[in-house]
Amino acid sequence: MRRNSFENICIFHILDGLRDGLSHFSEGARAALVYATSPTGPLRIYDPQDLLRGHEPRLRDFYLTPENWVREVPEGHEVRFLPRDHFEGLQMAGVIAYGGRSNAVPYQVWFTEEHPTMCCTGPTRRWLEYAVRLFSQNYETQSVLNIDTAGYVLQQCAVHAIRDYIVDERAAMGKWDTQLRVYPILDAVIGISRTQEEGLPASGDIVFVEPSEVFQLNFLALFPDLDRPLLENFKRVRKLLQSVEGSRRKLVSDGRSIVGISIGEVPDSSIVARYHGSHGFLLLNGLPVCSFSGGSFSSSNRRANLVELEERLYDSHLNLSEQHSLMNIVTALVDNSTEKRHGCTLVLDLAGIPERMSGQYLVHPLDLRQLRFLELAKAFSKVDGALHIGTDLKLHGFGCLLDGHNVPGENMARGARYNSALRYTAEHERAIVVVVSSDRPVSIIQNGVELTAACALKTLRGCPTPPLLEDWING
Repeated sequence: MRRNSFENICIFHILDGLRDGLSHFSEGARAALVYATSPTGPLRIYDPQDLLRGHEPRLRDFYLTPENWVREVPEGHEVRFLPRDHFEGLQMAGVIAYGGRSNAVPYQVWFTEEHPTMCCTGPTRRWLEYAVRLFSQNYETQSVLNIDTAGYVLQQCAVHAIRDYIVDERAAMGKWDTQLRVYPILDAVIGISRTQEEGLPASGDIVFVEPSEVFQLNFLALFPDLDRPLLENFKRVRKLLQSVEGSRRKLVSDGRSIVGISIGEVPDSSIVARYHGSHGFLLLNGLPVCSFSGGSFSSSNRRANLVELEERLYDSHLNLSEQHSLMNIVTALVDNSTEKRHGCTLVLDLAGIPERMSGQYLVHPLDLRQLRFLELAKAFSKVDGALHIGTDLKLHGFGCLLDGHNVPGENMARGARYNSALRYTAEHERAIVVVVSSDRPVSIIQNGVELTAACALKTLRGCPTPPLLEDWING
């Protein structure tokens, strides 16, 4: 009984810490665990926020066949992580999985959400790796005093997860004996992003290069050894960034100081901090690892989540080519609005003949598949009112007013743009409205309902005994 009680408490605290930490890195993250405390089972599941609900068929096919998961258990205190091919049978849309085996916990797999706007899943997998280690260690020691600490550790792992992912990826590129220290780089990236110059945030690229590879770059300007700005001098580095912003030039660092200014290609193993004013991205081998804003790192790629719109267009009468073109148009307009930090409203009129609204209409509608007209539409989006786009992929009007009667679900905290869209779509069933706010996520609205509204997640309460996986699957 005592062991089962400890097991429940241990799982609760580790999962709660994991969920809380990941929620700050990837907004709205849930977590779940499938595990066995003996080599042949039985398997249990802890899924307090229903992350894995809807995936029962895949879980049944994989886990109710013991040959898929029962293996030899490592000896001693070793934690052996599961190979990548183990998860081929566990591939579930929108779910990231990572697990391991140990003598204390013969089998465990942790799950969390894979958001469509993630830059990269690598840091999140490292986070799950920490959960695997902590569960094994705490279950082996059976010390109640250490459990709270395990939960706290998992709440503050963003920098460590990013660092470990970058180190692992660079090691895979052959950078084992490296002089590039990642922790000071991450500290500098955030420090510089917080430092304004004449009231403006940073823009431009800083490239962090292995010291032995620095002089492979094409330098436009090189600073003398004894007068190189130290990376930890955020104010000086921020001033230097002004020399590369809005250009293909880059500041080059060896991880300790700024070596000079270069142009052209950089080594694949280089780490790049790309500043875009209010936010930025960290890249490795040209691929985004994470973003940063407001002094912290995030998994977000800073692009609007338009999955709901894509699904609605798929169910419309538009053919695949028209759906693809319309999605590209909407994405370009939304990205421009969020980047320029001004709100806008797009009315996608799916009726055969667009219904005229109150606004400024054009003698000849603009074909938004043409770049020059799309750029003009971006400029029109700054004007108060909505852009009116038809199924012919043309802009029919701008500065349009959305009329309608009040409907349930209005939210005065969201402002006139959002609530007008609710009212308009409640009375026009063939319309989908995309509302972009300068300070909130993009909202997709149809039939008077916000399709992108997130339900409040269940609050974790108490330490219940995780049910047997087979019972959970069978309801």
